[in-house]
Amino acid sequence: MVQPQFSQTNLATTTLNNQNPEQLEQFLRFRLAPDTTLLLPVTQLTEVITIPLGQIVPIPEMPPWVMGVYNWRGEILWIVDLGALLGLTPWHQQPQVTPIYRSIVLHGGKASQRVPKAQLQHLGAVVTGVDDIEWCNPKEIQSSFGSAISSSLAPFLRGYWLPPGQEMWVVLEPEAILSAMPQTS
Repeated sequence: MVQPQFSQTNLATTTLNNQNPEQLEQFLRFRLAPDTTLLLPVTQLTEVITIPLGQIVPIPEMPPWVMGVYNWRGEILWIVDLGALLGLTPWHQQPQVTPIYRSIVLHGGKASQRVPKAQLQHLGAVVTGVDDIEWCNPKEIQSSFGSAISSSLAPFLRGYWLPPGQEMWVVLEPEAILSAMPQTS
């Protein structure tokens, strides 16, 4: 299995909070326009890739949030507009200031599971920006949003986390994103 290729943050912050490192989980913190900060568990990420504009091949008769396919390591990688899938601002409605797409490559199955490579499903999720790796105690992730969350976003949520001194960060469930992809023959 390919290991995630991210820079890791210092555990000093967590030590200050008297957290036991064995209780912590790593999450990739990223943004969707205009101002949404989200987290995905690192255990279900392969890497973050940069795709030049024009390199994603559109596929007809797909949902509007499916951008197309991209040649990734000699394999076909489906690329989705994560903002549009979640009911947030679609990529084509965002101010474009860069000649690239930033995409997070998700894979199915937990890191602890032994999944044959042929059965490992990958999906590229285009995001506005990738920030850093965060350490979080999964017990601190809240699952109740009440009526504050849109019905289009709710199926993809694991919960939210309120880190000290920060705004709320939404924690996504990668398996829900992967399962939203239409089945192709």
